[in-house]
Amino acid sequence: MALVRWLKRRLVVIAGLLTLGYLLLPNIVVTVFSFNNPKGRFNYEWQQFSTDAWTDPCGVADLCGSLSLSLQIAAWATLGATVLGTMIAFALVRYRFRARGAVNSLIFLPMAMPEVVMAASLLTLFLNLGAQLGFWTILIAHIMFCLSFVVTAVKARVMSMDPRLEQAAQDLYAGPLQTFVRVTLPIAAPGIAAGALLAFALSFDDFIITNFNAGSTVTFPMFVWGSAQRGTPVQINVIGTAMFIVAVLFVLAGMVIGNRRNRQKA
Repeated sequence: MALVRWLKRRLVVIAGLLTLGYLLLPNIVVTVFSFNNPKGRFNYEWQQFSTDAWTDPCGVADLCGSLSLSLQIAAWATLGATVLGTMIAFALVRYRFRARGAVNSLIFLPMAMPEVVMAASLLTLFLNLGAQLGFWTILIAHIMFCLSFVVTAVKARVMSMDPRLEQAAQDLYAGPLQTFVRVTLPIAAPGIAAGALLAFALSFDDFIITNFNAGSTVTFPMFVWGSAQRGTPVQINVIGTAMFIVAVLFVLAGMVIGNRRNRQKA
């Protein structure tokens, strides 16, 4: 009975730890196999510990080129989707206009639509327009499907904002621009940052939409898929591990900054 009571008291914690372990298990496997030295072409079985892949991450032809291209597309897609998504979110929350409800519903359509349907639709559009498939078609497609996620994150933040703070700034003779820069933007910043980080991750990781609209351009996810057909180099695990570490550092930095701000407010 004592064991049952102990499990009941800690059931939520145990379930949380098990879920977290389940989510992190693929990342742990990728990290472990980044130090593997496989005898064949495929990095699926542990053979021998080695740091050769870490000392030469660009040792595989075209790997770093595709990685650089994916980072560029993700950066520009994040910038475009964040700017447009932030303006759309403010417009949907702060203003009343005709067809507002329809726009509010349609903006979330890319989130609900299967990626293969969206990819085929975009490909049809680009071909009818006579556009050459490549960097720009990928970028346009990524901005389009990232936009909905940015709008969702920023809109939630804007809806929770207290309008009296902006009114107080205006009462203190702050102009519209000064009110936006000094009051509105800092309050909305967490939502904007969350939307931007989500857009970057989605853009960098996308394969289906990119594969339809890339032409002869090869991004990092497409390189990984192509390599898996011939043999998986260890350097792919190295890049994946490095991206995971960077993401964790961003999260930890955000937590530290948030805790410092809370202590200053207290």
